[in-house]
Amino acid sequence: MDSQTVQRRRWYILGVLTVSLLVVVLDNTILNVALKTIADPDKGLGATQSQLEWAINSYTLVFAGLLFTFGVLGDRLGRKRVLMGGMAVFALASLVSAYAQSPEQLIYARALMGLGGAAVMPQTLSIITNVFEPHERARAIGIWAGAVGLGVAIGPLTGGLLLAHFWWGSVFLINVPVIVAGVTLMAFLVPESRNPNPGRLDPLGVVLSVVGLVVVSYGIIQGGDKGEWLTLSTLGPILAGLAVLALFVWHEARTASPAFDVRLFKDARMSAAVASIALCFFAATGVFFFANFYMQSVRGLSPLQSGLMVLPFAAAQLIFSPRSASLVRRFGAKAVCTSGLLAVTVALVGYQFVGTTTPLWVLGAVFFVQGAGMANVMPPATESVMSALPREKAGAGSAVNNVARQVAVAMGVAVLGSVVASVYRGDLHDRLAALPAGAREAAGESIEGAHAVAARMGAAGHGLIGPADTAFVHAMHTASIAAAVVSFLGAMVVLKWMPGRAAAVPAAAADQAAPQPAEPEKARV
Repeated sequence: MDSQTVQRRRWYILGVLTVSLLVVVLDNTILNVALKTIADPDKGLGATQSQLEWAINSYTLVFAGLLFTFGVLGDRLGRKRVLMGGMAVFALASLVSAYAQSPEQLIYARALMGLGGAAVMPQTLSIITNVFEPHERARAIGIWAGAVGLGVAIGPLTGGLLLAHFWWGSVFLINVPVIVAGVTLMAFLVPESRNPNPGRLDPLGVVLSVVGLVVVSYGIIQGGDKGEWLTLSTLGPILAGLAVLALFVWHEARTASPAFDVRLFKDARMSAAVASIALCFFAATGVFFFANFYMQSVRGLSPLQSGLMVLPFAAAQLIFSPRSASLVRRFGAKAVCTSGLLAVTVALVGYQFVGTTTPLWVLGAVFFVQGAGMANVMPPATESVMSALPREKAGAGSAVNNVARQVAVAMGVAVLGSVVASVYRGDLHDRLAALPAGAREAAGESIEGAHAVAARMGAAGHGLIGPADTAFVHAMHTASIAAAVVSFLGAMVVLKWMPGRAAAVPAAAADQAAPQPAEPEKARV
């Protein structure tokens, strides 16, 4: 495909890549709204709180652990080829997830989906970087980043619509026809590109990263599930996982062809941008995890109603993400990113005003501010990461950007979910002591479990619902304050280390002045 054809089709190509991205991102949030149904032993699989967290984290951890490898594979084998292969695996895993017969089967199928998603995500951003010239790249990346935020927002609505008419597996089955259409369009529209000088694969680095992330997350989930953090079963995995990750960093700094080149973080523009993405998603996504339980269990909303509640977030993404590039040109990436993270912090603090009887418009307003803030973090931060690297290393840059987000999502759900579980269980301790052993365990595990126990006890269980709702809201307040501290820390990191407008302009000008290839990178193979 010649360069003129690519330029004529560039916005169509972006549209196809955005749809591909939406399927992958939407799948994580579409699952959130189905968690209550999956936890139901009659309508779903009877999954516990810990199993629900692993259904999310099995996807995100495999995804994050393999992003480096698939970024390198895309640069080596061809980004279009790896993208289409990843979409096929994602479709197959979606089919298996839809018909899972137990929580364990769902967790394994979700891990397979993570493998497919890891192949898809880096290629979308890499192809955009190679298709668009520097003067249009920021706008294209803004649309790409907006699709990430949009997927976070419309997932609950899509899931609610499906659950209102179909069984819980439909939230996965919907992926299959969308992927079939997307792959067909990719075959005709998307150009092939690759790195003419690819490095060797780094299997040891891949294994160390996956093992480290999984073991650390397991320890965190164990702590929240048992409410005991200073035990060997909790601290042991956390410390072992951190040791493996430290070994991973040491290995990557010394190998000739690293899966993840840690030396890239010597560039302040890149390291501050990656930190802002990670801290923002850690805070925001972890909060979304328990917000769905608040809406459905505490406030009694249906999955569709709770999906509609997230529309303000989607609206903010649609309004602000495409405009972030013009804000960056006017005020600089540092100012826009810092302001966005401060807006996210304000939104997270705003959860303190959400109680068991608060008007729901208050939560909608919090979602809107949170969406507006994230819409002004992702595009400039992503552009800072990608512009710090030459085009032929777009796969590596995309992998760094995406792994920061996915690791943050996994850790946010694990850490903040564990905070919610621990505080909730602690507040209900005295109330649970009067219950039989089996009911005590179920009610102490989650807010949904408490409501199920109260329903089974009939009139005798009515006294449990109020205290359980109050305990969950207190736990939500505690976790949202912790998330706000993390988001504020991200704003301070950007303010301190991200280069200002004066430093960023020469780099951008140099990028524009650099000679561009006459054809896509396929011509340089």
